[in-house]
Amino acid sequence: MIIVTGAAGFIGSCLVSKLNSEGYNDLILVDNFSVENRNSNLINKKFSERIDPRRFFSYYEKADIDFVFHIGAIADTMEQDKELFDEFNLNYSKRIWNFCVEKNIPLIYASSAACYGNGELGYDDEDMSLVHKFKPLNLYGESKNDFDKWVLEQEKTPPFWYGLKFFNVFGPNEYHKKAMSSMIFHSYNQISKDGKMKLFKSYLSEYEDGMQLRDFIYVKDVINVIMFLMNKKDDSGIYNLGTGKARSFLDIANLVFKALNKTPNIEFIDMPLSIRDKYQYFTEAKMNKLRSIGYDKSFTTLEDSIDEYIEKYLITNSFY
Repeated sequence: MIIVTGAAGFIGSCLVSKLNSEGYNDLILVDNFSVENRNSNLINKKFSERIDPRRFFSYYEKADIDFVFHIGAIADTMEQDKELFDEFNLNYSKRIWNFCVEKNIPLIYASSAACYGNGELGYDDEDMSLVHKFKPLNLYGESKNDFDKWVLEQEKTPPFWYGLKFFNVFGPNEYHKKAMSSMIFHSYNQISKDGKMKLFKSYLSEYEDGMQLRDFIYVKDVINVIMFLMNKKDDSGIYNLGTGKARSFLDIANLVFKALNKTPNIEFIDMPLSIRDKYQYFTEAKMNKLRSIGYDKSFTTLEDSIDEYIEKYLITNSFY
């Protein structure tokens, strides 16, 4: 039996699909299934049961569980309710960890590149002493970093465990995320509707408009890494999960125009004052640590992943 939290969400539902394809169907999906527009992500997925997060611990206290994927979280970077983040991203994650310790269950959990803040200390996952020095730019990032710090202080651990700092993940099954959807998703919708794309102006002299850089990674690559770690069973720790190659917002827009066979038409607009001091201009994962433990698959190029995402999923409104 395998537990997947956040199972109706973007990455969680893609993980469920991949597990099914590998023959894992005895899955317990943990999520808030009252959010109806996310349940479409689970159409045609195979699983044993769905359960609300608040019922999980008492319900499965005596169950025979082989693995826990803790992907669920409050992921809204604009949310300002710290108590909400403390409850679900920090304290709930601690309970998952302690549950896995007590029951001797392997664990993979979702951390975030948001922990790195504006990147003043770099994006290197090998020096764990830096985790206590990071200054995230929002409460979401703080909650993820608070849990990473707590994890590193624990003497008792699951038999093997991995915390994954997801960078800018995009791909199928993110339809429900609205404002929190990827730039690729927003670009597709804007360009399809209006024939043009709006990008934020830059407010740092070292970055021209449209040249803000992020490490964009296709969700299928994320799932491949998760499956690799599930089967590896050693070298526990916190790992970056990006491609290791930053690309500009202008690249994204132009690639979406190309995939839609449209002439680029880009307008630069003012960035809202509310986010200017919390805006990441550059992220790029250092991937040496993951490579050093044997992950040798190439990451899908931005060009190929955008083409597949649009042609196979967005145009047809399909799910993975």
